[in-house]
Amino acid sequence: MRPLTTSSISTIAVAATAFVSLPFLHVVSGYHYILPSSLSSQSHRHCPTTVPASRIKLPSFQTNNYRRGKTPRRFIPSFSSFSLASAVSSSSSPSTGRSAADIEAELASGVVLEGGETIDFSGVAGVESRAERALAEARLEYITRQSERHSDGSVISELEFSRQRPMGINDDVISGIGHEVGIGITSEDVQAAAALIISRSGDTFGNAAEPVNFSVKETARLESIIARAYVESGEVTESFAKTFFLATQLMSEAGRRAVWAIYVWCRRTDEIVDAPREPGDESAMLDELSEWEVRLENLWELGEVVDVLDLPLLDVRVKYPTLSVQPFVDMLRGMLMDVPNLGQDRYGNFDELHLYCYRVAGTVGIMTVPIFGCAVGYDEETAKEPALSLGVAFQLTNILRDVGEDAVERGRVYLPSEDMEKFGVTEEQIMAQRIDDNYRAFMRYQIDRARRYYVRASRGVPMLQPNARLPVQAALDNYAKILDKIEENELDNLTKRAYVTKWEKFLQIPCSWLKTL
Repeated sequence: MRPLTTSSISTIAVAATAFVSLPFLHVVSGYHYILPSSLSSQSHRHCPTTVPASRIKLPSFQTNNYRRGKTPRRFIPSFSSFSLASAVSSSSSPSTGRSAADIEAELASGVVLEGGETIDFSGVAGVESRAERALAEARLEYITRQSERHSDGSVISELEFSRQRPMGINDDVISGIGHEVGIGITSEDVQAAAALIISRSGDTFGNAAEPVNFSVKETARLESIIARAYVESGEVTESFAKTFFLATQLMSEAGRRAVWAIYVWCRRTDEIVDAPREPGDESAMLDELSEWEVRLENLWELGEVVDVLDLPLLDVRVKYPTLSVQPFVDMLRGMLMDVPNLGQDRYGNFDELHLYCYRVAGTVGIMTVPIFGCAVGYDEETAKEPALSLGVAFQLTNILRDVGEDAVERGRVYLPSEDMEKFGVTEEQIMAQRIDDNYRAFMRYQIDRARRYYVRASRGVPMLQPNARLPVQAALDNYAKILDKIEENELDNLTKRAYVTKWEKFLQIPCSWLKTL
């Protein structure tokens, strides 16, 4: 943790206010790569048309002699919980969005954690949903196309080669930062830097890491490339999540940089899904998302990178070996839940909303626990329930803060329709921004629920390493204040936006600090 010097206290005052404001990023992931049966010569116990890893080369830059001097392996995940074969061949209705049966199957797969209020939806996938099937088909087409293009053994991605910028870095990102990022480094240097990182990985990638023969000067040059990638990750974070960026200043340098790396992956994913496209045309997004998902899997399992902005996440993967790929995959799946025509813009009950909250926010808690580290006597599994609870609390707070904005500007109503019916609140009323006694009672009920999750989350702060407790506690306290502000606005979140001022955040810091002692 940085010392609380007088020169930095004003910055830290703002910083402590919102530790977790990672974007609500969302997406689907298929776990088997499938080729048509005509291209497959052997069966698989889960999927008869699944192609073995040795049969297909997935896209990334050639890893040349820096990578252990071997031909790169190709990662073909094969988790029995989900088969793309069933997704592609599904005979379910292709109707818009997620069917009731699919949603019910997903909810039934969740694991209820201690106390019964928080559900762990890790790895849950609704294979019959239109989004899952659409991405599965896009992956099938993408991987088949790549295998045909590179049958000579080349594994460079034609899409990536043609890009002037790293994937997920577009005009909006560059405009926000004020300059280009992720360019000016050759693919050879990127792979050499990756090899340097991997040489320190132990057996993270299945085999003992082989040493590299770089001179002291060359090692220093490659370290500078990695350091610069972290700096650019910080710049992206600062540009798009200013309060979150400031909050990371309360962390150790290693922790701060690790969180930046995770944020940038989330940001790039968000940009891929939300890039401007013709209405109703999801094919380009699904094609890019297929490549992005494959890249994530190859980085996690093989240590492979494509561009310079992948290096920080690879470094985090090596330094925090308990960090699982699953929350990243689940966050991708959550992102698709917000895509028009593929996802879900209405929620029948709280369990459905809980699944959404897990995917777009609870996953962030799981990602960051290994970076924060656990106090003596606790482990990551113990800390999981409060971490998920904090994600649910934050996302519920965002939903309650933005009810009017989501309805009017996006045509979305996240509030459970079952609860609305119970309190006599209608969707038409929300769209018309009409407040009455029924609506206020409804809001009190929703706020009380969100506060219960904050209480559950607060139990996890002592489970963290001492230097991680203040930013988390301060975030928890100040984000919870948004609920107070909704009440101060007479429960009008249809025409008024609740927010906490910088001065109020500053005054909260001593109280948050005392809670961590």
